[in-house]
Amino acid sequence: MSADVRVLLVCMGNICRSPMAEGVLRERLNSWTSELVVEVDSAGTHGYHVGAPPDSRAQAAAARRGYEIGKLRARKVIAEDFERFDLLLAMDADNLSELRDLAPPELRGRARLFLDFSDSEPGTDVPDPYYGGPVGFERVLDLVEEAVDGLLRELPTLTVDRRP
Repeated sequence: MSADVRVLLVCMGNICRSPMAEGVLRERLNSWTSELVVEVDSAGTHGYHVGAPPDSRAQAAAARRGYEIGKLRARKVIAEDFERFDLLLAMDADNLSELRDLAPPELRGRARLFLDFSDSEPGTDVPDPYYGGPVGFERVLDLVEEAVDGLLRELPTLTVDRRP
């Protein structure tokens, strides 16, 4: 079955924020009542951890809330992702800038800030928890869950133009 909407979640290394967001979105889609078929993936703007599973702290925090992300593997964003995905959602402004630099000019609009779908934190960054403690991973999940809820509310109203 072909996807109606394709979403790529993006952070720097694809081992903390974006795989957590992918796990939350995948789980929420399991109980979503829309007729839309949504394809989900995650990637990093940098290739530091290609092939690696999510950070163990990200996996543990996600598991505490019922999200399984241990089978995901890090990958780097490639130019073809802009043709494949309708939305490339960056976890922060720096990664959004990286995405827009990589995007073909006519597809730059597909790159957006993930928290623009949040009711309480639009226009802000999902903080990188990598160098912090467990509280940072819980904060990321709080932000991700809210933004995923907002994304799911908006997906049926988004017009997808697949022409390059």
